[in-house]
Amino acid sequence: AVPLFLSEIAPTRIRGGLNILFQLNVTIGILFANLVNYGTAKITGGWGWRLSLGLAGIPALLLTVGALLVVDSPNSLIERGRLDEGKAVLRKIRGTDKIEPEFLELVEASRIAKEVKHPFRNLLKRRNRPQLVIAVALQIFQQFTGINAIMFYAPVLFNTLGFGNDASLYSAVITGAVNVLSTVVSIYSVDKVGRRVLLLEAGVQMFISQVIIAIILAFKVKDHSDDLHKGFAILVVVLICTFVSAFAWSWGPLGWLIPSETFPLETRSAGQSVTVCVNLLFTFVIAQAFLSMLCHFKYGIFLFFSGWVLIMSIFALFLIPETKNIPIEEMTERVWKQHWFWKRFMDDDEVAAVTNGDIAKKNGHANGFDPTSQL
Repeated sequence: AVPLFLSEIAPTRIRGGLNILFQLNVTIGILFANLVNYGTAKITGGWGWRLSLGLAGIPALLLTVGALLVVDSPNSLIERGRLDEGKAVLRKIRGTDKIEPEFLELVEASRIAKEVKHPFRNLLKRRNRPQLVIAVALQIFQQFTGINAIMFYAPVLFNTLGFGNDASLYSAVITGAVNVLSTVVSIYSVDKVGRRVLLLEAGVQMFISQVIIAIILAFKVKDHSDDLHKGFAILVVVLICTFVSAFAWSWGPLGWLIPSETFPLETRSAGQSVTVCVNLLFTFVIAQAFLSMLCHFKYGIFLFFSGWVLIMSIFALFLIPETKNIPIEEMTERVWKQHWFWKRFMDDDEVAAVTNGDIAKKNGHANGFDPTSQL
């Protein structure tokens, strides 16, 4: 719900940066979790893991209190018929009384959305296919970059490289810090350089990093190696951090941002639900499969993920449109109907509109009635 909420309340010019603040806080949470694990692992007696799990109650409490304090988005209020409240919230979050044009756009979008009785069924319609395909593909690709495999099992991975238990946790903290700092880069750049530039640049960076890691491990780590030469071990950590940084300013936050801003209002909640479900499904798949894949593929695991990075970069190059600085309500006209490939899925809408208009005119004139008189 968070990316969806942020996209609905954010001014268009800073929508990307504001939305990625969500991802920034996720990465900060990951870093703190690694620091807590690092500290509790040193507690003698072996009960540190209980403290680690128990401390998770603190952010849970903060989330609960925050949920009681946060207001509904103007879109949500208007869609439920609470127009005055929606206008008041919109005026408050914009900080100005000049909100009438935006308010009327939201009211009209809500009117159209209410005509849709089955949003999940509507998602499958031809005109919604571009948004659905891109949202699902982004979640699958996000997991097949290998990021969760690396972040979940960084201690195991670094231990395999010969860092030892303490050093492996320390290395995981390093990758967590890189994750946070790189997400800050995304906040400042996403609304300036655009979504596509970040996706494509990161694709190149992740691909090169993984291929070099695979080469080093192929030649320097054998089945019974106790450790990796110190110089090569440091290089692998640097390359992993290079990979994490690229993900953190691109496919990580943008995997949530792009779906939240591209679905039309009538299918936005349903679309975001599908997005989250696909993400968690493939997070589960990769988490379950990674250790077995690491044992069987060995260094080839990085070649496996780099192959996916290449595929998703090609997908981004040809099929993901630029959405920066475009109001959500104007996505269909300014993005999908202008895209070289996706515009063909918008044709049936236009044909239907023309057909319905012609029928209305014929019926109107046949009854001695001019339909334009009602406009």
